[in-house]
Amino acid sequence: MEPRSNLVFGRDIKQIVKKKFSVTSKDKSDWDDFTRDMSGVVTKKVDLIEENILTNKIKKLDLHGFSLADANKSVKKFITYSFKNGYKKILVVTGKGLRSKSYDNPYASEKLSILKYSIPEYIKNDNDLNEKISKICKADEKDGGDGAIYIFLKKNIIK
Repeated sequence: MEPRSNLVFGRDIKQIVKKKFSVTSKDKSDWDDFTRDMSGVVTKKVDLIEENILTNKIKKLDLHGFSLADANKSVKKFITYSFKNGYKKILVVTGKGLRSKSYDNPYASEKLSILKYSIPEYIKNDNDLNEKISKICKADEKDGGDGAIYIFLKKNIIK
């Protein structure tokens, strides 16, 4: 076996390794002062992501069992509240209307007595609500599919 000449032992290391930078006493005192007062330190990226998740959380309103008049009042109140509190996207669960009693009444409109159809119409015809909304579309299957709608709200500019 061949001896290794480049092998370094503990006592010889000080001769080989040289410090490239040494901390001055001023640097050390500046660091100590900085770590005592942490007011200038901004939040971590992780904290900002968690804060963003909270602000982008989807607010939900479930209208199962509501009458048409009660549902319209609740939707108006819900949209106004969500707009004032800065939500961007809300979910309104209307149901699919499979158990609607309008099928039994020949004088009632089948589609407009079902919340699935009447809620979007109500929102489109209410000017106050229409000013707060940028888009209404069908929800994803995981959020209710045909029995729910997403409402995208405009940015609330406080005057």
